[in-house]
Amino acid sequence: MALQNETSGAPASTVDPAEIAKFSKLSAEWWDPTGKMAPLHRINPLRISFIRDAACRKFERNAKSLSCLSGLRMLDIGCGAGLLCEPFTRLGAQVIGIDPSATNIAAAKLHADKSHLAIDYRNIMVEEIDPRERFDIVLAMEVIEHVTDVGAFLSRCAALMKPTGIMVVATLNRNWKSFALAIVGAEYVMRWLPRGTHQWDKFVTPAELEQHLNGMKLVVTEQSGMTYNPLADRWKLSPDMDVNYMVVAETAP
Repeated sequence: MALQNETSGAPASTVDPAEIAKFSKLSAEWWDPTGKMAPLHRINPLRISFIRDAACRKFERNAKSLSCLSGLRMLDIGCGAGLLCEPFTRLGAQVIGIDPSATNIAAAKLHADKSHLAIDYRNIMVEEIDPRERFDIVLAMEVIEHVTDVGAFLSRCAALMKPTGIMVVATLNRNWKSFALAIVGAEYVMRWLPRGTHQWDKFVTPAELEQHLNGMKLVVTEQSGMTYNPLADRWKLSPDMDVNYMVVAETAP
């Protein structure tokens, strides 16, 4: 059931207007691999392979098949300009991408049209999706650290999963290492991201995330960190979840 505003009856939003404005300004640069969204382009292959492999294990598909996600419905929440929507559409999934930023959705639709890909993009919040809709795969990638209420947001995401579905969440851990690397390093030293992209106090620890998910009768079945090797100048999946990490959750048995 969608969250409701007690006074108006309208869906209550977990979206932070300041965050929408921040990413709307970046919408024109989403598809520039050397622009302000370069960090997402750099980690995108890891995100894609992690999600694809987890989905193929869950739904007993061959991850090497070019249509391994055929027939599966996927919801990408906070899709931006479609950096995940497009590759998963190419793998056969029926993808719905939602984002509260109209300019992000406009950029996503334009790029999808140029790429001749049929993707259902919607300029809406997760609370505005028809509560009767259900998805095999729900993605909340680099989103929860930008919402106003993590618990309410994840609860809405969980409600959109099919009983046999999975949810994949990517976010940032909250500790001094993440402050040093994700805030000071990424925004001020390396300048990978515009200053103010993240607020350290809104980062979520793996234990906190798992507690939220357990409260929704979901269990974490897979998890991985993403680490950067400055000498090799590349990212890799890692057991180290001190900074960037991803988890897969499904309905508890």
